[in-house]
Amino acid sequence: MMKKTVPDWLNSSLWSSPPPPPAAVSSSTPPPHPPNIEEEEDPPVTQHSPISDPAETPNDDHHSDGYDAVSSLPSADEISRQAQIMAELSKRVIDMRELRRLACQGIPDSPGIRSIVWKLLLRYLPPDRGLWSSELANKRSQYKQFKDDILMNPSEITRKMYNSTSCDTHDAEWKSRTILSRSEIPHGEHPLSLGKTSVWNQFFQDTEIIDQIDRDVKRTHPDMHFFCDDSQFAKSNQDALKNILIIFAKLNPGVRYVQGMNEILAPLFYVLKNDPDEENAAFAEADTFFCFVEIMSGFRDNFVQQLDNSVVGIRSTISRLSQLLREHDEELWRHLEITSKVNPQFYAFRWITLLLTQEFNFADSLHIWDTLLSDPDGPQETLLRVCCAMLILIRRRLLAGDFTSNLKLLQNYPSTNISHLLYVANKFRVQSV
Repeated sequence: MMKKTVPDWLNSSLWSSPPPPPAAVSSSTPPPHPPNIEEEEDPPVTQHSPISDPAETPNDDHHSDGYDAVSSLPSADEISRQAQIMAELSKRVIDMRELRRLACQGIPDSPGIRSIVWKLLLRYLPPDRGLWSSELANKRSQYKQFKDDILMNPSEITRKMYNSTSCDTHDAEWKSRTILSRSEIPHGEHPLSLGKTSVWNQFFQDTEIIDQIDRDVKRTHPDMHFFCDDSQFAKSNQDALKNILIIFAKLNPGVRYVQGMNEILAPLFYVLKNDPDEENAAFAEADTFFCFVEIMSGFRDNFVQQLDNSVVGIRSTISRLSQLLREHDEELWRHLEITSKVNPQFYAFRWITLLLTQEFNFADSLHIWDTLLSDPDGPQETLLRVCCAMLILIRRRLLAGDFTSNLKLLQNYPSTNISHLLYVANKFRVQSV
């Protein structure tokens, strides 16, 4: 399967030197009156995000981006929503309910707005602006400590242990030492020790995970210079992703690292690193780590293999998607699962575990995440509604297809209008209230 292409503007030279300013991306507002999904006229969209009937879009392997983000101008709705969001962000104490309402409709791509709003939505920043400075200082200091403690080479850990016990009596000699002789290394911390508490034994156990993280990070969005390039900037971004994933794995032994977490981390780091505020961009790695932890807290059960068959595991989540589709479109549900026998696991597993990052181009994924992160109950239920809307928006093609054609269509989701998709997903939410 070919990956979605990204707009040319994402690979502009602007993204090769830090701190790169956020590029303009389209953002659309849901229409005020709900249409009948496939029979009435599609909702109005901004001029730079032209809509085509998703049910009639050819399912080619190129997946056009659907807009030219460089030449487009923001719509009146976007300008108005941006003003409302900025007004909310300027308050001493931010009304999170109002901010979520505005962000759910899509966050305009003016410099720095999405970075701040996502931090607020993910509870990394408190609503009280007066607390931001101290909270950021504390969290960034905490992350530095994580790096010092967790990313340290076992040789350094052993040397540190030795120094802590010998520096009082051999202060001058201790300061000049760089390598411990073999006889001075505690037996339990020797590289050949098999002890379970040995830092070397743990290091070798972690090597396989670290190697997997390294391979996955290098494959993250290979078509974007921000992540994959020969520049020092891109390499430093890869290092930041690796650091975050290694620290997360070490601090969460019940989950550790599972392939695909790099795809969830990438949009977060991209948005926070592109904050025009130089200090925020400099500390993007630390800020992203805590935001990533918050997102994973709502989805971690999907990554724990032992929970696959439990009421909180991935199979249960996929089953809820199936039930949601049956509730809103039983004809389509019956055709997919009974007639053509397309098991939702064949396509929904990736949709859910990777939060749709592989089904749409990168720019559109950011707008989908605006809506996901705006849900006060967490993004899981909103994600399922979006997945259900994805199925319904191509229902005519699915109803006309057999197992092979439907599976290909669902594993290579066609280009669609994101504002329409999110509108339909939100309509399900309104109906369920």
